[in-house]
Amino acid sequence: MKSIIKTAVYLLVFIVCLAGAVAAWGFFTLQSALNQPLEVEVVDVLDVPPGSTPARVFSSLEQRGIIERAGWVRRYWQWQMADTVLHVGEYRVEPGMDVRALLDRLQRGDVIQRSITLVEGWNFSQFRDALAGAERLEQTLPREWSNQKVAAELDLSRSHPEGLFFPDTYLYTLGMSDRDILRRAHQRMQQELADAWEQRADGLPISTPYEALILASIIEKETGMAHERGEIAGVFTRRLQIGMRLQTDPTVIYGMGENYQGRIRRDDLRRPTPYNTYTIDGLPPTPIAMPGREALRAAVNPAPGKSLYFVARGDGSHVFSETLQQHNRAVRNYQINRAADYRSSPPPVERDANGGAE
Repeated sequence: MKSIIKTAVYLLVFIVCLAGAVAAWGFFTLQSALNQPLEVEVVDVLDVPPGSTPARVFSSLEQRGIIERAGWVRRYWQWQMADTVLHVGEYRVEPGMDVRALLDRLQRGDVIQRSITLVEGWNFSQFRDALAGAERLEQTLPREWSNQKVAAELDLSRSHPEGLFFPDTYLYTLGMSDRDILRRAHQRMQQELADAWEQRADGLPISTPYEALILASIIEKETGMAHERGEIAGVFTRRLQIGMRLQTDPTVIYGMGENYQGRIRRDDLRRPTPYNTYTIDGLPPTPIAMPGREALRAAVNPAPGKSLYFVARGDGSHVFSETLQQHNRAVRNYQINRAADYRSSPPPVERDANGGAE
């Protein structure tokens, strides 16, 4: 009996020692796996697309030769990071990093953020071109789709999407799409327009936020220097108030569409389109571009004054005039070397309060 007990004790001690040795081996192996440097010589990117799991991510790194003992790294995640959400995105992998640093980056969701800038004054087609060329942005709105089809896909309240998206720099990460950016830009424009409309001046010749958006888009296209937005807005506001046509070249260009080849001719000014403000009264039916915040504010808070005309100096600024005679002198001074069919914006056409030419 004593020999049996003695043997059992030896066996128990052996098992305990063996378990301790295995535990020690496992501990040191795990630490070695966690402390191993990443095998990269230049900055690399780890993709974690939608549907990824830690096991797949670490296995992928092992297959690429960036880490070893991926199974131990996966076990550490299961034991110590079970509540961690694996964020979709791109993670920067740099020389000098070890596995612990990578796990910390994954745990914090420290993904690479890319950016796309949608410029004030661009039209919707230019927005779409920029989105189509954005690096690693998922494309869900084919470029061959019409703007109206895109508007329907985005469930916009209007079929014509021009002007409905706020120009700004937007950040995005892997897994985001072109429609994600457009939805954010649309929400921003709705908010910016609502804020501007709430602070509008009294006595404006526009009655809805959408009309303010249309007017702001024209102001945006006409403004070469930021400090002139309010004065340009004042010219257009006074024209609308007394029934003068806006007669502004950017609306003509927009109405010409693909027929515009960089130059407006006299026939273009006479050719009726819904956007030719030389031939229509009031505002065009939709915006002609994406206005920024300052253009929105100028549209609803135009600068006071009496000017009804302005002409470009050639350096981005304008000369503003109250009368047709003053305007004609400014045109001669600043546009004498321009083409014979050049028309300043607005051009030298004066109308009475009833909209008739004087």
